[in-house]
Amino acid sequence: MSRENEGGISFVSMLLIIASITFAVRGSNNMYMTEIPLIARYVFHYGEFLVGAISALTAVGTFIMSALINSRLRSKERRRVFIVSSLIYAVVFPLFYLSNAITIWPIAFFAGFSLGALMPNIITSAGLLPDRKQRERLLSIYTLTLSVSLVVGPALEGYLLKFMPLMKTFLVFSIFPIIVFGMSFFLRFPDERNMQKIETGDVLRNHGFRAAIYNIMTYNIPFAFILTFGGIYAMSRFDVTYSTVTLMFASFFFTSFLSRVLLAVRPPEDIWKLMILSVVITSIGLIGIVESLNILMLEACFLLLGFPHGFTFPLSVISISRSFSTESRNAANSLFFSVMMAVGAVMPFVSGGLVSAIGLKYSFGILVPVIIALLFMLSHEMSCIKKGKSNEGLLPS
Repeated sequence: MSRENEGGISFVSMLLIIASITFAVRGSNNMYMTEIPLIARYVFHYGEFLVGAISALTAVGTFIMSALINSRLRSKERRRVFIVSSLIYAVVFPLFYLSNAITIWPIAFFAGFSLGALMPNIITSAGLLPDRKQRERLLSIYTLTLSVSLVVGPALEGYLLKFMPLMKTFLVFSIFPIIVFGMSFFLRFPDERNMQKIETGDVLRNHGFRAAIYNIMTYNIPFAFILTFGGIYAMSRFDVTYSTVTLMFASFFFTSFLSRVLLAVRPPEDIWKLMILSVVITSIGLIGIVESLNILMLEACFLLLGFPHGFTFPLSVISISRSFSTESRNAANSLFFSVMMAVGAVMPFVSGGLVSAIGLKYSFGILVPVIIALLFMLSHEMSCIKKGKSNEGLLPS
């Protein structure tokens, strides 16, 4: 492993910068994404549709920034937008504590909007190393950091909720957006002297990109449902506390963390087998949620579902990093993140309608046929990649 990359910054320095900013962004983002549905339902007494709608609004804001603004900017402009967005995020986040049933809507939107400039650029920065093994190791460590934040964040949240109101926890978590702003000045961006223009159509036609999209959707669709209604399901069916719900999410993210440790220690060559395994585990976990007889069984299903959560995102990121040049990766990452956010925007509306129509319990089970269908679409893309119909193969020859 070389000590410095072509930009003159050491691998360790890149790792520390990316790990710090990733931890702060994802830890705070997950906190408000899991608490907003609880606040909407139990503090502001919204119905299921409005609970889904406000969760969707944050994803809409992220989609607008990521797809319509960030993806069209050159490197120097994206750096400015990144810094300004981190400042907006730091200012908006503590306002959740002061929000009411009306003001929480614009606050949620702007929190999501600023996130649309943060996450795609962190992914791109993590993938700047020219050496494939170094790059994929750093990408795996980046996704591992995501998991660490998703374990530590809910664990801290669960501890705080034992002795302070739900809304007040936003004040404690506001330290994370402040860290994001402070670290935003140090994140690397691609050298725009080497930038090459890549059209959206070219990205969409790339089999490695499509494989990444179908792979992430096999989990992003059920995860958006779990994030919005998982806590409400546990509380309404088994009468557990806020603290128990957040600790349940912490255990979910702990198994996600374990799976990403494996990827960081041993970056995969053949990503196809892990993609299939993720779909199988996701299907079993969703069926298990439907059939859970008590909170321990539900907890076991959350633990199981953490494994595919840990695998799918890094596998998709690796798929993109192998299929695009360094200079064109920002467009691919922004579009990839935009699709994730589009799913995140649509799913709360869909899930809210499903819950209203057939109830919370069976809404989880109806997701299984959807991810099986996505698996067949993913199989087609991987078949094309095996036949050499991509810029760079994703599987060993």
